[in-house]
Amino acid sequence: MELNEVMRTTFAARNYTGDPVPDEVLYDILDNARFAPSGGNRQGNRVIVIRDPDTRDRLAELGTPAAKRYAAQSKAGESPWNAVIPTRVTAEDIERTPAPARLTETLRAASVVLVFAVDLKVVASMDQDLDRIGVISGASIYPFVWNVLMLARQAGFGGTITTLSVAAEPEVKALLAIPGDFAVCAVVPLGRPVKQLTKLKRRPVGEIASRERFGGTAFELP
Repeated sequence: MELNEVMRTTFAARNYTGDPVPDEVLYDILDNARFAPSGGNRQGNRVIVIRDPDTRDRLAELGTPAAKRYAAQSKAGESPWNAVIPTRVTAEDIERTPAPARLTETLRAASVVLVFAVDLKVVASMDQDLDRIGVISGASIYPFVWNVLMLARQAGFGGTITTLSVAAEPEVKALLAIPGDFAVCAVVPLGRPVKQLTKLKRRPVGEIASRERFGGTAFELP
């Protein structure tokens, strides 16, 4: 597949046929994905390959409370888990809300689950002193994660970046023996999609790109 086609058709795959993702295919994916950039080329990225069903089941369990909050906030018309607008939903609302299966069962149904972590000792977090949630550290791990998903698409497989389990990071780190100086960044299920999408809906360039300043003239061709 050409790169443009891969980028335009790599979607969040959550339903799988049950076909295995062979170690040989997964190794090839990781072997190519590792060339993603990282801050200072320090390569603090790590990935744990999980096939054990009990471990995958536990990861799904650890993500369930976050999934319940996600669903409760969505039902209330909020943008779930955003760090700017405080939520109006109560702990009781969250507890009463079932966790959507699409947010948890995908870890159980996948052929393999990849857990990505980054070594915080080698990450240049330029936004660490700003009065907001830090995002810069992700620049040293998410290119690697996205490379994996695009390469999986090219190989006929698919997956999605999930982060619900990260809300219970201490338990995830204990489960997987992840050192204290590492941050858990993504839990990615992989499998062969039941349906392979070939057309995705995204905003046009003119709605996301502007000239000279935020909210400036839309960047469009004549």
